[in-house]
Amino acid sequence: MELNSEIPTAPPRNAATVIMLRDAPQGLEVFLVKRHGLSDVLGGAYVFPGGKLDGADALLDARAHLDQDPAALHAALGEPETDIATAAGLYVAALREAFEESRVLFTHDIATARAALLQDKAKPFNQLLAELQVRLQTRNVLPWSRWITPRMPSVTNKRFDTRFFVAAVPPEQEARHDEHETTESVWLAPRAALEQYWNGQIELAPPQIMSLQHLARHGTVDSVMDAARKQLPPLVLPESFDEGGTRVLCYPGDPRHSVAQRALPGVTRLLYRNKRFEPVEGFEALFG
Repeated sequence: MELNSEIPTAPPRNAATVIMLRDAPQGLEVFLVKRHGLSDVLGGAYVFPGGKLDGADALLDARAHLDQDPAALHAALGEPETDIATAAGLYVAALREAFEESRVLFTHDIATARAALLQDKAKPFNQLLAELQVRLQTRNVLPWSRWITPRMPSVTNKRFDTRFFVAAVPPEQEARHDEHETTESVWLAPRAALEQYWNGQIELAPPQIMSLQHLARHGTVDSVMDAARKQLPPLVLPESFDEGGTRVLCYPGDPRHSVAQRALPGVTRLLYRNKRFEPVEGFEALFG
């Protein structure tokens, strides 16, 4: 993954992503998809399913198609500066992207709705939900963290304000890549994903690295979901600088960051060296 030095001028775009989880015999696993190599955002990297907030996401009829009141969704995000319609739209965006990129649909009406949605990809997501009278399960998707792309870019010249959600994949569904925006997919334990990154088998961007080190502290889906229920999602706005010719990304709680209070467990700084982002103290520091 190469550094990007073009300074973006536009404000960050709202986006949503879903960290999909399952319990495996060896413990917690996370679903990752590989973005198409020609994608203009993190092409070739392994990411959690997600994407930009579409205008239509905030227009979905909440009374008919959401299992919670938009005010409750707004409160769970912990963003008083964000309006209620946008907050609800971020949940819709997360669930829409989860379906588009991994074929997982968070609803009780699985058998009919999933088949119909897969068959008629040309219709807008909202229109299909209305025609099928499907209600999305927002209660099963919990806010986890909020990431805003640093003002000095490192891996992309586009800026996003991305809300990360966590969710268990419904047991009756199988997550897989869509063969369009994503070309491969894999279930991995958080530590195993970081080991593959360290060994050069897969590419990860800094938000995925930091999120995986956070998730590696949990052994089960219930542990992650319980943690998500007990606190508002932390805001992570990385700050970057160059030190001795090396690009450095620091996070809240780091001595060089403008926010003194730590947002995430684990390391507070990644260096770009050896053509990858890595902790100052080496790989095991991610789990200390």
